[in-house]
Amino acid sequence: MLNRMLLPDTVGTGGDSHTRFPLGISFPAGSGLVAFAAATGVMPLDMPESVLVRFKGEMQPGITLRDLVHAIPYYAIQQGLLTVEKAGKINAFSGRILEIEGLNNLTVEQAFELSDASAERSAAGCTIKLSPESIAEYLQSNIVMLKWMISEGYGDRRTIERRIAGMEAWLANPELMEADADAEYAEVIEIDLADVKEPILCAPNDPDDARLLSDVAGDKVDEVFIGSCMTNIGHFRAAGKLLDKFGGSLSTRMWVAPPTKMDRDQLTEEGYYGIYGRAGVRIETPGCSLCMGNQARVADKATVLSTSTRNFPNRLGTGANVYLSSAELAAVGAILGRIPSVEEYQEYAKQINATAADTYRYLNFHLMGQYTKKAEEVIIQQAV
Repeated sequence: MLNRMLLPDTVGTGGDSHTRFPLGISFPAGSGLVAFAAATGVMPLDMPESVLVRFKGEMQPGITLRDLVHAIPYYAIQQGLLTVEKAGKINAFSGRILEIEGLNNLTVEQAFELSDASAERSAAGCTIKLSPESIAEYLQSNIVMLKWMISEGYGDRRTIERRIAGMEAWLANPELMEADADAEYAEVIEIDLADVKEPILCAPNDPDDARLLSDVAGDKVDEVFIGSCMTNIGHFRAAGKLLDKFGGSLSTRMWVAPPTKMDRDQLTEEGYYGIYGRAGVRIETPGCSLCMGNQARVADKATVLSTSTRNFPNRLGTGANVYLSSAELAAVGAILGRIPSVEEYQEYAKQINATAADTYRYLNFHLMGQYTKKAEEVIIQQAV
């Protein structure tokens, strides 16, 4: 929800390590510092150096944004900027700002998948260069959502109205900060999307241990988790469509936990919850679920494909071996009961791509009648 209230080029903080804004920049902090920032409007910062990750080219068939998330540690390992071994650990991202360029036309929802994962890089913060058009669409959507919230009795109304006014002011004069042409960076990682030709996973049990699908294919899969703040509604549609075409009951144990109640309601309306039920999927309450590590748990020593943020030892289950992957790859693993080969995965990816325009629709509230109708009835009560 906090992401839906952001303004471009602003600085924020929060008490969760995944307070990683897709607009502007955020610096997660302890509860005391967060409270200080909330009370005073400022927070002390020693501004660190930046590591630039520059993408170029076009994404290849079957490659997802989660694969690009994992491409960052994979390429860092190749450049000697990151090591998996704990002894003498090297991590060029640690304590620095992760700046990402070259993916300007992502939606803001998509950008969050990249900024959110900067926590697993141990980065102090993350910023992503996006197009004014992507940001404008997001703000237009959020204005409608905030007005809908007012109509539903959410408070504090004055705070929400001020945020609406801030969004409308930016839309009237859309300006964005960007890096100087001669900006200096601690390190630069260039990733040519033409070279990312197969999915990239993070192997058990370390989010730094990025490996190509071809290096881990064939490992059995006992359980699959699709959920966490690293997912959005498109991921659940993609998984649902593969399960619907599969048509049977899964031999693996699959967990689904949409990140928000709005996602749950939309997926239910579109019939995906019925598909999950027929496949024998365990449907969790929207929220963190398995990713939290202190709620539900997978079976002891299970091998898991997960879309969670991290795969630290024993986090999802005692002795569990957890691979981090895209939701699309996780769904294929749930159907096959093993990690697929590249060729097998690409066959399923073709099915997803055939309906991509429908699958990867985001919650654009300004285009959804159930929200616009109520938003149009809201009258802003005061000058803010």
